[in-house]
Parts: sequence; structure tokens; C-alpha cells
Amino acid sequence: MTAQSNVRSSGTATQQTTGRRFTVNIRDAGTLLGLILIFAVFSFLNPVFLTGANLLNILQQSSINACIALGMTFVIISGGIDLSVGPTAAISAVVGATMMAAGVPIPLALLGALLTGMACGVFSGTLVAVAGLQPFIVTLGGLSLFRALSLIVTGGNPIFGIPQEFRAVINGDLFGVPTPVVIVAIIALVLWIVLNRSPLGEYILAVGGNQEAARIAGVPVVRTKITVYVLSGGLASIAAMILIGRLGAADPTMGNLWELDAIAAAAIGGASLMGGKGSVVGTLLGAIILGALTNGLTLMNVQAFYQLLATGIIILVAMLIDRATRGAA
Repeated sequence: MTAQSNVRSSGTATQQTTGRRFTVNIRDAGTLLGLILIFAVFSFLNPVFLTGANLLNILQQSSINACIALGMTFVIISGGIDLSVGPTAAISAVVGATMMAAGVPIPLALLGALLTGMACGVFSGTLVAVAGLQPFIVTLGGLSLFRALSLIVTGGNPIFGIPQEFRAVINGDLFGVPTPVVIVAIIALVLWIVLNRSPLGEYILAVGGNQEAARIAGVPVVRTKITVYVLSGGLASIAAMILIGRLGAADPTMGNLWELDAIAAAAIGGASLMGGKGSVVGTLLGAIILGALTNGLTLMNVQAFYQLLATGIIILVAMLIDRATRGAA
């Protein structure tokens, strides 16, 4: 009798999982349709928009936000939020640039920046998962703390001396595709596999869906929560390295409002701020939508505050869609 019950439970779980994936795919398709619509409108208004050079420019401009948003998506799926990704990127950039300027080999400098970002994630994740503090409050405190540290270390001055060979790689391309786009594509592929084909992905979805039920089922809740914040911090440091490679300097004030753009991309892509739902593909599409929107409005000489207005409207529409789909479920 117990075996039969387990079989029935397994079948029910499989049906629920299949339904969840089907829902996510539908939402991804809706996000893609929105992207196509935006491309159609801007290509009609400005023929330059659909040129190959401009499309590559959109992808390159979207790469940094996409990198940040992918980490944010995992945090959101787990039921949390990370408001400190911008300052985390800044302090990672400061560490990496300082090491490069001091003559440290580039791979070691990149590792130092990556470990800095991950350490910020450990700090936030531990306070959330172990101390039981609210993610919003913890990461809001981290926002101020990490920003202050980057300003104190540098005295508020940018750091120059980024090696030309590093800049050449970041500003180069692979078969005509800009290096930042290739980097983010590889990261996205790995994260898609993690979320959809690994136990960690199942743990993250379970914790975000129902933390107490996940704990009873044997899911390592504390370790899972810390992991997503470490991932978010690490991806913020990678985004920072991409940016300083493009600019040739590390500014301690960089990353301002990156967290809002990342949350927007994740929300547009179908991630629910209630936790338990999100998509790597959807987040990528969300980041490209924001990049295309900014690019198209810039080509039309629309002032920046109207671009913010358009972005805000898109985010609100995405939230309404999420509420409607949850109600329908």
C-alpha cells in the first residue's frame, strides 16, 4: 500500500512539474512576442534599428544587465531579493582593477574580483538564511555597506591602469559576436542546465514555492539560500569586469540602480516576486527588451526620463500578467 502511495505521489509530482514547465514556456513565448512587437515598432519608426550593427549593439548593451539579472532571477525564485548587486559590482571592480593596476596577473585579478563578489553574497545569504533576517533589509544594508567600502578604499576616485590586453579581449569578438555577449550566453546556458536539470534547481524552486514544506522534505534550505546569493554576487562581479574592460577604469560609484534594472528584466521575463517561479530564457528576453527599448528611444531622440516612464509601464504590465496567471492557476 505504501509503495502504491509513493507511485501515485510521484505521478502527481511529475504532472505538477510538467505543468509548471508548460506554464513557464508559455510565459517565455509571451515575452518573446513582446520583444518581437517592440522590434517591429522601432524598425518601422527608424530603419537603422534593424541593421546588423545596431542589433549587435543592443545585445552588447544588454549583456551587463542580463548578467546581473540572471543572478537576481535565482534569488527571486528562492523567495528573496538582492538590492546590493550594484555596490557588489562596484567593490568587485575596485578590487579587480586595483590588482591589475598593481601588476598582478590578469587571471588572479579576475579571481580576486570574483571572490569579492561571492564574499558579498555569502555575507547577505548568511544573514538571510542563518540569522533569519528579511532579504530586503539585509541587502538594503549591504547596498550602503558595500558602496561605502568601495568609496573608502578608493577615496571616491576612479582606478585606471586596466591592462590593454584585457581590454582587447572584452572589446573583441568571437566570429563577429561581441565577447560580452558570448560570455553571458555561456553563463545563461550553464544556469539553464542548473535550474532545469539539476537537484540545485529543484531545491531553489522548492524553497521559493514553500520553504517549510521544502525543509520537511529534506531540502537543504540554508545552503540553498546562501548559494543563490553567492551566485548573484559572483555574476555581479563578472558584469563589473565586463564594464571596466569596456571603459578602461573602475569607478567606485558604478552600478547605480543596477538592481532595479535587474529586477525589471527578471520580472518582465516571468519571475514572480513571490518566489517559486522564474526562467533563464525569460530573463534574457527581458534584458533584451529593456536594451531594445532604450536603444530604440535613443535613436528617436527621446529624452531619458521618457525612457524611464516606458520601462516603468512595462514592469507594471509584467506584474499584472504575473498576477493574472497566478490567479488562473
